[in-house]
Amino acid sequence: MSQLAIEQVLAQIRALSSQATKPQAARPQAPGAATEAGGFAALMKQGVEQVNAAQQRAADVATQFQQGVPGVELPQVMLELQKASVSFRAATEVRNRLVNVYQEIMNMPI
Repeated sequence: MSQLAIEQVLAQIRALSSQATKPQAARPQAPGAATEAGGFAALMKQGVEQVNAAQQRAADVATQFQQGVPGVELPQVMLELQKASVSFRAATEVRNRLVNVYQEIMNMPI
């Protein structure tokens, strides 16, 4: 997951958190407002798909290296594995922050 995607997710989390602290009457309740323009779920799905693609790409390059495919070198394999690892850790961090925000919202007094 790229740094830009992480920043977008964090910005949406902050926006949702600030909206949660506003009184109910101040927020307009439009049906389907969360799903317009792709929405948060689409952004999360795209992020998970990017992490999955990075992991598959790393596994493919590693398999090619193990099979002795010409042109696939060890530094390339290590780079792809590190990219996949970093993207997975970033996605995990975003998930952890989402869980924390959810828990904070659930613990807010009504």
